[in-house]
Amino acid sequence: MDRLIIAEKPSVALRIAASLSGGNAKRLSGKEGVGYYAIESKEGRTFVVAAVGHLFTIRQASGPRGYPVLDVEWAPTYQVNKASDYTKKYLDTIMEIAPSCKSFVNACDFDVEGSVIGTNIINYIDRKAIDDGRALRMKFSTTTTSDLLKSYAALQKLDINNFKAGEARHMLDWLWGINLSRALTASIYGKRIGRGNSLSIGRVQGPTLSILAKREYEIINFVKKPFWRVTATVNSVELLNTRGDIFEKDIAQKALSTTKEKSHEGTVKKVEASEDTVYPYPPFDLTSLQLEASRILHLDPSKTLSLAQALYERSYISYPRTSSQKLPQSLGLSGIIKQIASMPKYKALAQKLIDKAMFKPREGAKTDEAHPAIFPTGELPSKLTEEEEKLYDLIVRRFLSCFYDPAKVDRLKVVVSFGSEDYSARGSKVKYPGWLDAYPFVDIKERQLVGFSEGSKAIAEKVEMQDLETKPKNRYTKAGLIAELEKRDLGTKATRASIIDTLFKRNYITGTSIKVTQFGLSVYEALEKNCSMIVDEATTRKLEEDMELISRGKKDEKDVVDEGKEMLLQALKALDSNMASISESLKKAFSESTEKLGKCPVDGGDLVIRRSRAGKFFVACSNYPKCTNTYSLPQNAKIEPTGKTCEYCHTPIIKVIRRGRRPFEMDLDPNCITKSSWSSNKPVGAAGTASNAPSGTSMQPSGKANGGTSAKYVKKESKPKPAKKPTKAKKPKAKETKRTKAKKIIKDE
Repeated sequence: MDRLIIAEKPSVALRIAASLSGGNAKRLSGKEGVGYYAIESKEGRTFVVAAVGHLFTIRQASGPRGYPVLDVEWAPTYQVNKASDYTKKYLDTIMEIAPSCKSFVNACDFDVEGSVIGTNIINYIDRKAIDDGRALRMKFSTTTTSDLLKSYAALQKLDINNFKAGEARHMLDWLWGINLSRALTASIYGKRIGRGNSLSIGRVQGPTLSILAKREYEIINFVKKPFWRVTATVNSVELLNTRGDIFEKDIAQKALSTTKEKSHEGTVKKVEASEDTVYPYPPFDLTSLQLEASRILHLDPSKTLSLAQALYERSYISYPRTSSQKLPQSLGLSGIIKQIASMPKYKALAQKLIDKAMFKPREGAKTDEAHPAIFPTGELPSKLTEEEEKLYDLIVRRFLSCFYDPAKVDRLKVVVSFGSEDYSARGSKVKYPGWLDAYPFVDIKERQLVGFSEGSKAIAEKVEMQDLETKPKNRYTKAGLIAELEKRDLGTKATRASIIDTLFKRNYITGTSIKVTQFGLSVYEALEKNCSMIVDEATTRKLEEDMELISRGKKDEKDVVDEGKEMLLQALKALDSNMASISESLKKAFSESTEKLGKCPVDGGDLVIRRSRAGKFFVACSNYPKCTNTYSLPQNAKIEPTGKTCEYCHTPIIKVIRRGRRPFEMDLDPNCITKSSWSSNKPVGAAGTASNAPSGTSMQPSGKANGGTSAKYVKKESKPKPAKKPTKAKKPKAKETKRTKAKKIIKDE
C-alpha cells in the first residue's frame, strides 16, 4: 500500500526521505520541476513531498466586498494571493501523487500551525482518510536521523484537536481582521475601499496597540519631580547617603552640610561580607531566545525566529517554537554533550562536563506538551552565515551552561558615618565563575571596596549633592513587547513578532524604542472611546483560552467560532453607531500623521506626506490652503527624510526605499537640473541625483500636478553581452552508485 508523507518544507522532506531510506530514496520530479522522493519497500512505495508553508488559506466564501463578512472557507493559497502563485506547483505535485496512496502522514512541524498545514492538505486529498484513521501524525523535535526514525516508528493518530484549534484561530483572526479593518477604512473613505487606502486592526493587534498607547500616554503625561542624592567619596569609593533619593531639598542640604562639617571625623560603622550563589539561567524557550538575541546580538525577534528555523531544518538545533524550559534525560543529553565536545570551539567547555559526569541540567518552570526547550542536536554545523553562526553559538553556550555549577560571588557592604549621616556602598567579586565560563554574556559588575575595616577612621575626600529628576518608564523594545504579550497571554509564540511587524507597517508605531505615532494614538483613542472591546485584552484572552480548550478536547470548535462571531458583531455594531465620531477623529489624524520632510521653498511651511482620496501619496505644504505647493512621490515605497536640501532647487532630499531594491536618494522637484540626465542614468554630481537612482532604471518626469511632477521608472537599454570564452571539455562523470546517490541526497540539502 502506497503512503504519502507531507513535510512542511523541502529541506525537511529531504531529511525525512534520506533518514527513512538510509540514503536510498529516489528523487523524482513533479510539476514544474518540484522535487519529491520515493522509497521502495516490500509493503509498497512511500512518497515524501513538501509543502511550502500554508498551501491553503481562509477567504470570503460569498457576498460583496464590505462588512460584515461571516461566511468563510479554505481555498488554495495561490487562488487567493497572487504573491503565492509559486505554491501552485507544490499542490499540483501532491495531487499528482496522492491518488495512488491509501494512507497519509502529516510530518509538518508539531504545533498548531503544522497541524493546520498538513491536515488541510490531507483533507483536500481524501477527507475520508481523516475519518477512518488512515491519516497519521509524526511527532519530532529535531530533524536528526535518529529522531526521525523514532518518530516514524511511533506514528500517532492525527492530532485533530490541534487542527480544530488552529482552524478556529485562523477563522477568527481573519474575520476580526477583515471586518474591523474594513469598518475603520469605511470611516474615512466610505465605500471607496481599495488596496491602496486601507487601515488595519485585528483581534490581537488592538490589545497590542492598547498596551503601547497606554505606555505612550504615561510618558507624555509624566510630570518630572526633582530629587537629590548626597554622596561622599572615601578611599576613592563613592558612597550614597542611606536616605537614598531625597525629595525635600532642605533635608538634602542639611545632610550635605552635616557631612561636610564631619568630613574628617567619619567612622567605618559596618563591614558586612557575604557569599551569593548565582544559578545558571534555564535553557532557551523561544521568547527568552528572542530577548537574549536582541540584547546580545542586536537581532530583530522576527530575524531570530527565521534564523532559528533555518538551523532547525538543517538538524543543528531542536524545534524553536517552544514554550518549554525543560530538558528531559530522554533526549540523550550526555550523548549530545559528547558530540559537542568534538567541535573545537566548545571542546574545553564540554569536556569539563564529561570529566565530572555533569549531565543534569538546571531547568526553568515553563513547559510545553509538544516540545522540550531549544537545544543543539550535536550535529556538526557547516556553511553557516555570520548571523546563523552567532545565534548557534548563543544556543550552544546557553545549553552547556545549564549543566555547570552555580557561580559564587563575594559581596561586601560598607557603611560609613559622618555625624548623624550614614553612607553605604556595595562591592562584589566573582569568586568562582562556574556557569559564567560557558555563558559569558552575564554582566556581574565587580567593584572593589579596599581599605575599609569596621571601627576605623574615615575621611571624606569629596562630598556632593546631585540635582536629579525622576524619569518615566522606558518604552518597549520589540523583544520586550513580545515578552509582555506572552506574560498577558496575548497571541502565540509563533505570531507575536509578526503582529508587532504589522503595527510598524501600518505606521501605528515607530522606532527601535517603540513610540506610538500620532496616527496610532488617534486610532487607539477612536477605538477606546467608541468600541473599547476591540482594544480590550480581556476580549482576546477569552478567545485564546477557548482555543486552548479546543486543542485539549474540552470545547467544541463551532461553539468557539460562533461565540467569536457574536463578539465581532457587537464590535461592528458599536463602530457603526459611532461612525461619525470615528470618522472625524481618524480623518484629522490621517491628514496630520506623516513625518516632516523639510521646508517648503515657496513659503517656508513644513512639507509633509499626504494621501489623496484615490489612495496616492504626495507631498504638500502644511500651510494649505494658503500654500498649494505639492510634489508627487514614487508609490509603493517607504519615504524617509534625510535632513538634506538640494543646492540647486532647494527642495528637501528624500530617501526612497523599495522592497528588494537598493535604496536611493532624490530631491522633490522633478524639473531640477539634477534630473536632467536621469534617462541615461549618468551622474551629475549633486546629492540625490541619478548617481543614487536604482541600478538598471532611470526616472523621467511625467504628469504635472500643481507645480510638481511625478516620477516613473523606465528600463535602461541593455548593452550587448560579450561573447563567452571557450570552456574546457569536462571529464565524463563516474557512474553513480547507491552509496554515492545517498551521499548526494544529504549533500544537496
